[in-house]
Amino acid sequence: MIALLENGAGSAVEPARLETLKRTVSASRLNCWLQCRLKFYFRYVLKLAKPKTAALHFGTVVHLVLQSWNLTRWRKQPFEIGKLKQVFETGWLDQGSVIDWDGEEPAQKNTAWSVLEKYFIDTPIKANEMPEAVEVPVEADLTSHGLPILIGVLDLVRAGGRIVDFKTAGKTPGTEMALHQNGVQLDCYSVLYRDSTGKLEAGRELHHLVKTKTPKIIVTPAGPMTENQHTRLFRLMENYVV
Repeated sequence: MIALLENGAGSAVEPARLETLKRTVSASRLNCWLQCRLKFYFRYVLKLAKPKTAALHFGTVVHLVLQSWNLTRWRKQPFEIGKLKQVFETGWLDQGSVIDWDGEEPAQKNTAWSVLEKYFIDTPIKANEMPEAVEVPVEADLTSHGLPILIGVLDLVRAGGRIVDFKTAGKTPGTEMALHQNGVQLDCYSVLYRDSTGKLEAGRELHHLVKTKTPKIIVTPAGPMTENQHTRLFRLMENYVV
């Protein structure tokens, strides 16, 4: 895709922008490139802005509250639902752009807080479990393999090295589909964790907060990244830069 742009289709694009896209890569960028080359071109090459959606705002605020909750445990502070509600209220108001709610904002807001309350009740993470890391930006220099620098942010690393990624969803995810759709992201996180710690991860987990009429929490476990998964990810990155 990037080579194609350089050969004429992207002649109006600044060369420096293409070089930046080659120099670093993230899980979200790889996934977008896999899903639709045209979408990748519009989003990352032309950098066309699009309005913030209600679903994106919903997910952003939920992640903000979960980050605060994880940091509270990391700091060994007591769980206080009132403080988390304050984080939620502030985050919800901080929209940063006009969102077309189509009259659904009150219902969406109530659902967002309800799914968070459900998570705090049903979470598999014990209150006294100390996180290894919370929302940590990390990178892995893979240039010795002829690959870009991999960058990313780990939502949560549980005690013992279990990597957790939080998701919001409109319907209950099946195990196989959840692992398939998020495989590239989980494998990227494994590479980042291993490179930054020098250790193998104990496992990976997807925590889906499902915004159905009755909120659900679905935890999908995955083992450590296998050699085949590692090879597949590196081959994907090779194709990305060619």
